[in-house]
Amino acid sequence: MNVAVYKDALLKKRTELVEDAGLNSLQSSMEHNNGRQGDMADQATGNNEVHIHLRLKQTDAKILQAIDEALVRIEKGAFGLCRDCGEPIAEARLNAIPWTRVCITCKEKQKA
Repeated sequence: MNVAVYKDALLKKRTELVEDAGLNSLQSSMEHNNGRQGDMADQATGNNEVHIHLRLKQTDAKILQAIDEALVRIEKGAFGLCRDCGEPIAEARLNAIPWTRVCITCKEKQKA
């Protein structure tokens, strides 16, 4: 496994998330909604937009945290090992989600 490739992918995704933080779009939605004079349906739609932006930011923050943790695991030499069972995580899974903490078997157990 070429850890440098995963490190590059993690850093690229981290930069993308930080640059796309979208605080301006969230602020503009909030400002637009605060000044809205429409009916109740218009105001509800505006409130929905703000809530969607907030949920997206929460998801991005969780991914950023997972990326930072994966970068620490790379530095410690523990990258690619499942947090729960200690077995290697399949490269296909790491290629899809390089910040993952667990192998697919342990992930399925969590869902059950």
